[in-house]
Amino acid sequence: MAAQLTPHELIAKHRPTLDQALEAIRTRAYWSPHPEHPKAYGEHGSLDAGSGKAAFDALLGNRLDLADQPGIDDWVGGEVSPYGIELGVTYPHVDVDVLLPAMKAGRRAWREAGAETRAVVCVEILKRISDRTHEFAHAVMHTSGQAFMMAFQAGGPHAQDRGLEAVAYAYAEQVRTPETAEWTKPQGKREPLALTKQFTPVPRGIGLVIGCNTFPTWNGYPGLFASLATGNAVLVKPHPRAVLPLALTVRIARDVLAEAGFDPNLVALAAERPGEGIAKTLATRPEIRIIDYTGSTSFGDWLEANARQAQVYTEKAGVNTVIVESTDNYKGMLSNLAFSLSLYSGQMCTTPQNLVIPRDGIRTDEGPKTFDEVTADLARAVDGLLGDDARANALLGAIVNPDVKARLEAASGLGEVALASREVSNPEFPDAVVRTPVIVKLDGAKPDDEAAYMSECFGPVSFAVAVDSVTDAVELLRRTVREKGAMTVGAYTTDADVEQAIEEVCLEEAAQLSLNLTGGVYVNQTAAFSDFHGSGGNPAANAALTDSAFVANRFRVVEVRREA
Repeated sequence: MAAQLTPHELIAKHRPTLDQALEAIRTRAYWSPHPEHPKAYGEHGSLDAGSGKAAFDALLGNRLDLADQPGIDDWVGGEVSPYGIELGVTYPHVDVDVLLPAMKAGRRAWREAGAETRAVVCVEILKRISDRTHEFAHAVMHTSGQAFMMAFQAGGPHAQDRGLEAVAYAYAEQVRTPETAEWTKPQGKREPLALTKQFTPVPRGIGLVIGCNTFPTWNGYPGLFASLATGNAVLVKPHPRAVLPLALTVRIARDVLAEAGFDPNLVALAAERPGEGIAKTLATRPEIRIIDYTGSTSFGDWLEANARQAQVYTEKAGVNTVIVESTDNYKGMLSNLAFSLSLYSGQMCTTPQNLVIPRDGIRTDEGPKTFDEVTADLARAVDGLLGDDARANALLGAIVNPDVKARLEAASGLGEVALASREVSNPEFPDAVVRTPVIVKLDGAKPDDEAAYMSECFGPVSFAVAVDSVTDAVELLRRTVREKGAMTVGAYTTDADVEQAIEEVCLEEAAQLSLNLTGGVYVNQTAAFSDFHGSGGNPAANAALTDSAFVANRFRVVEVRREA
């Protein structure tokens, strides 16, 4: 296909956005080019609410065409929305022995294009995705079970921000070394030694993105765009229950690459038949040199141990802890925690699980509160937040799979129930499985209870863990992060010494800490360009979204020396 987008045009169009992204990661201040509000769309080529929904509906029951992708040998599908809708979309199944060699063909031109051109091509891909945010919102909602507004924001602008953030980091790391250098070494009375040196960022090979069910775009875009921007081809292997959002992404990326004069096979899709389990096969192929994975600890550990030919970036599971020692805003604390426990039915890798509270109680602006009073008041706060079914549906979304439902139902048998889960009906989607959170009280001094609170229980399940003292709480936090990992840590305290002790544990064990959140910022939310998602320094994840380490090892710098 003849080039329709020249590098000059793309640089003129998108260099200002790239520069703003570079400034944002430098200052860590708030910035986003992607609007969060649905009403911001509908102009300048973007889809509004009605046209986005119509575009999504038009996908249902049809093939998602990637007919120009090499190696297609079948069409596969089978996604069923957590809201009860059969999507009926089918995707190309490929023979990887045909596809992977084809993905290598365009790598030289992509490498030679340089860091700036690669970056602005990636920004153009993200711009076209952004224009279709309403369509993507429905695709994310009906594959992940997120409620619409969360799917719109987390699956749309927030995911696009994370992708752009990765592009900015990738560009910054590639241009850190100059393209050329003149090197002269004095030799006293002799002629100096003189060399001309050329430095070229060289991609590792093909990157494999293994998608997750709960946040297909938010977790998928950082690795996809980090690898693409550093010159690698990218093979996207979606979760079989959440193919549509990433398949749409691949189709848009291929269109932009072709229009910009590059081989569209630099980005390809690997959908799978039910039960085929191609992730292990792909992950150990010699052509795969980078892997990005979000999901279970067991498979993440397997990848780290077995995909030895690849640079592996994993976000796995952890046991997120909040220490409650004291607060000067008791109602604000309860409200903030209630929202954090409820959002998307706790199906976030950042949702608090263990609420560690001294058994003698805490100090508050409303006077002393016992352990039982704190847990009862938190239960009432969750009930109040979710008492209206319409609001509950908007916050909870739907249970993403039967395993989460089973864990929720089993949790009540682990200890004394402080808050029972209840079923919420969804009039628009009567087949949706919607449940409110459960809070179970456990004793940190009982070995029998430890098995529960020291294991991740993904979903709307949290444990109020009674400990003898704040010292015990801090030590339990340390042991939990060290042994099990944590994506987030929270704490409530008005005591400077306690705050310092908690902060020191998080610094030593490399865990991201949020202190005394009582307003509209929650421990399970992170902002691109400013917050680091995970640290890469504890067992929950070996990488952070996004820092220099996340991008720098996706390429190597090759030097060519010539005598001047």
